[in-house]
Amino acid sequence: MRTVDAGQCSTKFLWGCVIVAMLAGAAGAQKKEDAVGPHASMQPARPAGSTSDFALVDGDPLFKGMKYRLIGPFRGGRSLTVAGIPGDPTTYFFGATAGGVWKSTDGANTWTPLFDKEKVSAIGSVAVATSDPNILYVGTGEAIRGNISHGNGIYKSLDGGKTWKNVGLRDSRAIGKVIINPKNCDVVFVAAFGHPYGPNTERGVFRTIDGGKSWEKVLYKDDMSGAIDVAFDPRNPNILFASLWQAQRLPWGFSDGGPGSGLYRSVDGGSTTIAI
Repeated sequence: MRTVDAGQCSTKFLWGCVIVAMLAGAAGAQKKEDAVGPHASMQPARPAGSTSDFALVDGDPLFKGMKYRLIGPFRGGRSLTVAGIPGDPTTYFFGATAGGVWKSTDGANTWTPLFDKEKVSAIGSVAVATSDPNILYVGTGEAIRGNISHGNGIYKSLDGGKTWKNVGLRDSRAIGKVIINPKNCDVVFVAAFGHPYGPNTERGVFRTIDGGKSWEKVLYKDDMSGAIDVAFDPRNPNILFASLWQAQRLPWGFSDGGPGSGLYRSVDGGSTTIAI
């Protein structure tokens, strides 16, 4: 039988503990470096509440000093549409995809909700009439996304957003864009995406020439392709461009693209369109 010295075992055990501790410390340091980056110690900490820097370094020098900062509201939610009034740097409107329409009259320092009394809160597009900034049109329902809430058509305000009236296209459910003729606020175009989860016919580009009393479908492909955008030529409002998108949101995924998608142009105020 082999005899082992107790003191020798104790010494070996202590040395083993030291080696394990050193290896563990090295592994922890490497893990920390991997998490923060090898040059993290060289980067100065950003003060709390500081602005995010989106300045254009290689672009127009006029924008080099610009920095974005959060100006609220803090409970409005995600937004994809905003509108202002030409010549008025203090008044703005924006639509939240689940928070209604908001307005600021002090250069975005404070915001007031305008749409809380309506039946829907999902906003796809907001437009202000250039010829009369008291007139607004709002398209309800975000065009398409994984988590969306549908709308119920087009709303119009004659008093700067204090009161609203639904003026049609109730079954469109999702609106990509609303634009108002800069010379005639009774002429409005709507890019209606339609039902995100299935086919329907109230989709495409619609036009009103009587301030929303009636709507005419001026561009339509099929019941699976909706209009996602429409825009005026800034030099001539009789020239328009519109895009159709064949897309559908499914419970388990998303399908888009196909023969229903395309870009179109009109030179007669939307009466006729040609694919380009």
